Amino acid sequence: MEPIKAIDVRIFPHRRLKPETTEKILNKLLGLEGVLRFLINGESLPKIVGHGPARGTSVNHPDRKIITVKGKKIELLVSVGEIVVTIKQENLEEFVAETKTILEEILNFGFDVRVGVFTRTKTTVSDYLKLGYGIEDNFDPSLVGIVDPKTKSKETVKLIGD
Repeated sequence: MEPIKAIDVRIFPHRRLKPETTEKILNKLLGLEGVLRFLINGESLPKIVGHGPARGTSVNHPDRKIITVKGKKIELLVSVGEIVVTIKQENLEEFVAETKTILEEILNFGFDVRVGVFTRTKTTVSDYLKLGYGIEDNFDPSLVGIVDPKTKSKETVKLIGD
């Protein structure tokens, strides 16, 4: 399988994003030309305490909310610290310029926008095993690099769009 012919744009705000702000940014960025996928990274927001003396009690974190992205409801499982957008290479310059404009409009604090390769571009054994394929011809290349070997993919990977 050939690597994905795309490039990543990493958006790193200087503060953690609230769910409402994340929703605004994602919806505006999804309207831009050439977007292939998003990865949202940050500190986990668990439903229950996993260890320590309070193990098993529920965590009612105010940032663990359901946001609507392109008409689809998604539960935020992390406190958003960075967004990685994979885009088609031919749309790079326009996308970066429009992204900076959107971020300056929405955020009232600093941010960094970097271009590079921040996700895997070739399939791994984990990709095949976690996504339940095993046959290279049936593998969806848009899912390369978003598999977390430690979790169930259906819990962390949300497909939005067409």
